[in-house]
Amino acid sequence: MADVKLPMEGTCRCGQVRLRITAPPLATAACHCTGCQRMSSSAFSLTAIIPSEGFSVIQGEPVEGGLQGGETHHYFCPRCMSWMFTRAEGMDEFVNIRPTMLEDPTALSTPFIETYASEKLPWAVTGARHSFETFPPMEAFGPLIAEYAAQS
Repeated sequence: MADVKLPMEGTCRCGQVRLRITAPPLATAACHCTGCQRMSSSAFSLTAIIPSEGFSVIQGEPVEGGLQGGETHHYFCPRCMSWMFTRAEGMDEFVNIRPTMLEDPTALSTPFIETYASEKLPWAVTGARHSFETFPPMEAFGPLIAEYAAQS
């Protein structure tokens, strides 16, 4: 993992919505599910899992988009529609940001975990240290977070 220099700020493509992180990530990931493929228009989406208290929107008002009405809430810039971050119901302690929104995404863009490998495109390779067919079981998150922290 690259050295994370905090705070870090980022913006959507048009600059209307800005975000800031002030806490180091718990882990980084790539998700290969077809939903992420479609929302990112790519083979996978990248995520940095940030503690909620270390995340804030500092400019603009993101809107919910993507698949709506479920337990996962995806937030976008209302103007350029950049997918910026995701919150999951019942998991209020963290927020998943898209590291490519950061001014310098280098430190948080290498996936440590990949999820939904069962849906990945055959040519998509992330180099993630851990790969899961769907999501990791809940009991795996503690050891994964500890391992990620130990490598920094």
